[in-house]
Amino acid sequence: MQVKYLKPILVVSALIGLGQWSGLSFAQTADQLYKRGLAATCANCHGTDGKGVVDGGMPLINTLTSEQMLTQLKAFKSGAREGTIMPQLAKGYTDEQLTTIANQLGKKQ
Repeated sequence: MQVKYLKPILVVSALIGLGQWSGLSFAQTADQLYKRGLAATCANCHGTDGKGVVDGGMPLINTLTSEQMLTQLKAFKSGAREGTIMPQLAKGYTDEQLTTIANQLGKKQ
């Protein structure tokens, strides 16, 4: 009689465990998607992953390190660096978002 209930208990336990695990996985995926989505906003002008088009009129930003990119983004935001559209765009992001963008697109050292 007790064995009769063992299988349903094991199945329910497994499902609860998988539910907990997949919830954590979803949270990590959502965070990754947020970061990639933030960086993707640069693709309209600078191309996918900052690779751009050689001689396309926009700077190729894929050669910058994360630190160099963040320095430039903050300079645009503060007004220390002039530009046509970048100052307005940079002002629309928080410093944390600019850091995320720089970390996503900048070269890793």
